[in-house]
Amino acid sequence: MKISTKGRYGLTIMMALAKQVGDGPISLKSIAKEYDLSEHYLEQLIAPLRNAMLVKSVRGAYGGYMLAKDAKDITAGDIIRVLEGPISPVEVMDDEEPAKRNLWIKIRDAVKDVLDNTTLEDLATYEDSGEQEYYMFYI
Repeated sequence: MKISTKGRYGLTIMMALAKQVGDGPISLKSIAKEYDLSEHYLEQLIAPLRNAMLVKSVRGAYGGYMLAKDAKDITAGDIIRVLEGPISPVEVMDDEEPAKRNLWIKIRDAVKDVLDNTTLEDLATYEDSGEQEYYMFYI
């Protein structure tokens, strides 16, 4: 499964809103400027997020968008499903070999598990410790 710019930018919008909780509504223009993204594209993404009741809009001179729920109650999976559709890295075929079919199901379930157990609060408060594990491949 490849997450498109819809999912990536949608996560960016939601993380920006989560980081500013308590500061009032935030305009898409300010998010676009801060992250160097197209405001027009963000406008297209905010509608499905609003329809899914993940964000709410505030009209007026100081209007913008706010999270509709606590950041700890919104998962990355919620956001990705709204913008990308069902999480399915591989289409599982009924007539496929049981061993391969089982592998595809395990991969799907692992991806779902990560997305559904990573909250917006986790993403918004993440600090890089610099201790990431990198793999070195030798040929």
